[in-house]
Amino acid sequence: MSRFPTPALRRNALATAVCLASFPAVAAAQTGEPATLDAIDVSAERGVLSTESTGSYLSGATTTSMKMELSHRETPQAVTVITREQMDDFAQNSVNDVLEGTTGVTVESVETDRTYYTSRGFDINNFQYDGVGMPAVYDNIQGELDTAFLDRVEVVRGANGLMTGSGSPAATVNFIRKRPTEDTQASVRVTGGSWDQKRIVGDVAGAVTDSGKVRGRVVAGYEDKNSYLDRYSNEKKMFYGAIEADLTDTTLLTAGHAIQTSDTDSPLWGALPLFFTDGTATEFTRSTSTSSDWSYWDNTLHNSFVELQQQLANGWRAQGTVSRLESDSDSELFYQFGTPDPDTGEGLMAYASQYDLNVEQWVVDAFAIGPFNLGNRTHELVLGATWSRSETVDESRYGQGIGDPLPPLNEWGGNYPKPAFTNGVDGSDWTDRETAGYAAARWSLTDRLTAITGLRMTWIDSKGTSYGNTKTTRYNAVETPYAGLIFDLNRNHSVYASYTEIFTPQTELDINRSRLDPIDGVNYELGLKSEFLDDRVNTTVALFQTEQKNVAEAAGTFEGTQDAYYRAVDGLKSQGVELEFVGDVTDRVQLFAGYTYVDIEDNEGRSAKSFVPEHLAQFRGTWKVPGIEGLQLGSKVRWQSAISQEQGVATTGPNAGTTIVTEQGSYAVIDLMASYDFARNWNATLNVNNVTDEKYIESLKKFGTSAQGFYGAPANASITVSWVY
Repeated sequence: MSRFPTPALRRNALATAVCLASFPAVAAAQTGEPATLDAIDVSAERGVLSTESTGSYLSGATTTSMKMELSHRETPQAVTVITREQMDDFAQNSVNDVLEGTTGVTVESVETDRTYYTSRGFDINNFQYDGVGMPAVYDNIQGELDTAFLDRVEVVRGANGLMTGSGSPAATVNFIRKRPTEDTQASVRVTGGSWDQKRIVGDVAGAVTDSGKVRGRVVAGYEDKNSYLDRYSNEKKMFYGAIEADLTDTTLLTAGHAIQTSDTDSPLWGALPLFFTDGTATEFTRSTSTSSDWSYWDNTLHNSFVELQQQLANGWRAQGTVSRLESDSDSELFYQFGTPDPDTGEGLMAYASQYDLNVEQWVVDAFAIGPFNLGNRTHELVLGATWSRSETVDESRYGQGIGDPLPPLNEWGGNYPKPAFTNGVDGSDWTDRETAGYAAARWSLTDRLTAITGLRMTWIDSKGTSYGNTKTTRYNAVETPYAGLIFDLNRNHSVYASYTEIFTPQTELDINRSRLDPIDGVNYELGLKSEFLDDRVNTTVALFQTEQKNVAEAAGTFEGTQDAYYRAVDGLKSQGVELEFVGDVTDRVQLFAGYTYVDIEDNEGRSAKSFVPEHLAQFRGTWKVPGIEGLQLGSKVRWQSAISQEQGVATTGPNAGTTIVTEQGSYAVIDLMASYDFARNWNATLNVNNVTDEKYIESLKKFGTSAQGFYGAPANASITVSWVY
């Protein structure tokens, strides 16, 4: 059914105010004289926009929140940047590794090859490449995204509807790709590790022509590994090529293409049952897997972009980007459902399916940015528009023998006969279109006070069907305003406040397989940002509160399947505090530390989303050992408080009729590293992960009849030998 929501009066009122605060700048920009950039520095030299050559945990300017190149203290939201140095020090070869080490982010690995991410208690569904948003068709990532192509990952926590269209209060994750360089550089990294891990990545960049006006970059990699999980193995192939050309002294053209394949044998579709019929917790060895020996899950990701930058008069710059992202998934999967008996271990049943998914996304983004004079002060303005189209086609072919009884998991070897996939066919075919215009202004109100105002207008149109139900929805001229203030207390400290309204279209389906209406709400944030030791250390203290309506809450599973349906819940509130410390403490010590406390309540004041840890902390640091040139030691720690999930009602034993609660106690995972430059241009890095061999369940996000989980990896190690020119 088509929906044409009327924007709420309070949304219109604030949007109008923000609009009035932003758009007069257009006239000022057109009629004012050439700007002298005294109050706000917007020159191209500001900040460090590449981290790979800095060797630092600190990043310079970021662009995720506003398109503007904003420094740490100029951004009125909490921002974490994971630099190339951090990824290399601790062998963070996947996006999961990176986000696990990001302040306030929880990686919800519910299966081996499908992952959800949460921040401040909500699913992250805003992802960008180089600042261009790619609308999320689902709130998860399939396969294991590699970091070989990335210079850094920027994570803006809280709502960011101005640049992404969706004001999700979780976070926006911006993947910043490596770019061509004029100077020749090259590297080769070879890794060997536990469970027969073999990995090699080569990276070459430099000028293509003698004049240096054409530059290129090629990154290629291969990885093959087994696992601590029975029968599981994964093979990845990666290639990324980019070229940029100075068409004129003021015109830069960049184009690139990346492809990654991730082919998995015997993946987990679903995971291990977490409780017995009497409500007691199950306990399996970490290697236990419910997969069959014939199952597989192959994912291919194509990512292409063309970008044109044009320097204009009076310090202005225009940029246009066309991006295409195609995701292909081909799989034959085996799932075990049911609840085992505590005495016999029996009670699990078979569910096999062939599943194919193709998602093709096109995004066109164009904007102009530059300074303008008003009231004898220099300000900055961004004007832009974006258009996107996402086409989703999937098909499920169900296997014969659904419901066949299976042996207990401690006797399971994966040798279930491969069935014929002729037990019915269903699927989806729908298209999402989104068009938006946005404007943001950064106002230099005084020498110490800066304001940022912005407004985005979004039109969304979806057509098609999903498993026999319509996906048709429409939203016209939805307004997402943004406002922020930054006050410099002195040279080293700034306080900030920001306000964002939330508009988040949801992909979750209700019991009738119709999409839920969008989430509506507000996001507030107050904070203190500081710089120490001649700006070599950044700190953030952030207080946040989010109020939401119409939030999806899992309510059950569709009949005959293990797929969840949802209901809309009003009055969900998330509030808490985040702390972050990052930088070069001395010439020999680099540190990163983050802490998050989050309290999530429903409209009756009861604790909600208990599977999200209330307390989450990350720490990593490296120390260059004096007296031994080239030797560096480091450690990484991730700690979270206890989590739980209500799972239904026990059906047997003395606890029959009582609520089942699955619990995972608080735990810490400790990793160690040692790095040594053993010759010119050569380095060897040893990484030892989970040195205490902590056993823990990866996620409790799934609940009820689909409540399953699996254990994190035990102690393991890898060594990487690198040659860098």
